[in-house]
Amino acid sequence: MEDYLQGCRAALQDSRPLHVVLGNEACDLDSMVSALTLAFYLAKTTEAEEVFVPVLNIKRSELPLRGDNVSFLQKVHIPESILIFRDEIDLHALHQAGQLTLILVDHHILPKSDAALQETVAEVLDHRPMEQEHCPPCHVSVELVGSCATLVTERILQGAPEILDRQTAALLHGTIILDCVNMDLKIGKATLKDRRYVEKLEALFPDLPNRNDIFDSLQKAKFDVSGLTTEQMLRKDQKTIHGQGTKVAVSAIYMDLEVRAEAFLQRSGLIADLRAFCQAHSYDVLVAMTILFNTNNEPVRQLAVFCPHVARRMTICGVLERSHAPSLKLTPLPSAHPDLQAYVQGNTQVSRKKLLPLLQEALSAYLDSTQIPAGLPDMVGVSREPVDKEGNSAGNSLLPGVSQDEEEPPLPPTPMNSLVDECPLDRGLPNLSAEAIFEKCSQISLSRSTAASLAKK
Repeated sequence: MEDYLQGCRAALQDSRPLHVVLGNEACDLDSMVSALTLAFYLAKTTEAEEVFVPVLNIKRSELPLRGDNVSFLQKVHIPESILIFRDEIDLHALHQAGQLTLILVDHHILPKSDAALQETVAEVLDHRPMEQEHCPPCHVSVELVGSCATLVTERILQGAPEILDRQTAALLHGTIILDCVNMDLKIGKATLKDRRYVEKLEALFPDLPNRNDIFDSLQKAKFDVSGLTTEQMLRKDQKTIHGQGTKVAVSAIYMDLEVRAEAFLQRSGLIADLRAFCQAHSYDVLVAMTILFNTNNEPVRQLAVFCPHVARRMTICGVLERSHAPSLKLTPLPSAHPDLQAYVQGNTQVSRKKLLPLLQEALSAYLDSTQIPAGLPDMVGVSREPVDKEGNSAGNSLLPGVSQDEEEPPLPPTPMNSLVDECPLDRGLPNLSAEAIFEKCSQISLSRSTAASLAKK
């Protein structure tokens, strides 16, 4: 694998057509390893003089934000220096020169900024539901398994098992274990196929690391934010939503058990850092969800809302506090600054994915009070530049109005297999009943009446 990757960098210097294996924009461990190993397989099994190059779909400077990726590369002895990142290859120039063929792995929809490359996509290998059809002759292979690395493992073992060395096997083995939460039956992330191919890898290479050891080390590395600045912590796993003229950053902050979640809220100069972050990226509101797992592997969550605009902050906090479907069970924490409201989130089953619709509801409630009364301060010191009304980068939104910041994307959204977005914390949608619908209508009515009363003051 290492010799192959060295050759890929050399191939960039040649003016020749390239087959680029491109992972998703989040570049989580599954995406990175799937791109590396699928490109390796294609290069070893294609007879023609075609060049297959894996590209990590982030800037090189963003790799340190992915602690599990960095740690795993070190464990399997692959130097970061031989990897190719998105800012080191001009895919659009290659396309214009007629020298680009794309293979998408661990995603199947290109963002708006890459829409022109859609016609170069020759193959898709993904493990999440299809949201966009690809026209022939593009070959599409999609199967709902826990890890895309499982599908790459299957391709290798069925097509050319002789090329599988221990280094490549270790990459695939560790990635599947992390993605499938150590194959935990109670969590239910791993499918039968995930289990089968982990066992096949272990049978072929008995000296692969113990499952618990590799999972614990990668999990610890993923949650390790020591040494990161406040901005890096916020950008590490962030989504952006647009709505009603308001731009909101929603950041998930993984915390190691040794670093209590409260430590983020008590960081020196936190308010100045939050204000600078909002100014730099033109955010009106910043919502941070801190996550850690206790010694029983149970999630512990806190929620913080930063917004110097009083009416906007009160409306958002009010909707979150009163929400019943789902109920966040928020307990306010003391705050040293009026622009920041923090909570303990009692209902830990509400992940960021379930929080996003509530924030959209809060922005709609705020729209009812857009005639901001004189006397209430507007956003202090935070840029309020016009927001792109289209809002969505193709395929990356979880619901209408959710998108990644396209002007200067801090970090693309994490795929659905993230611990933050779905498994193991999501347990499905709540049961819909007449009582629940009545409760929701009452909640909307209450939020609007609250907004109206604010406007009269």
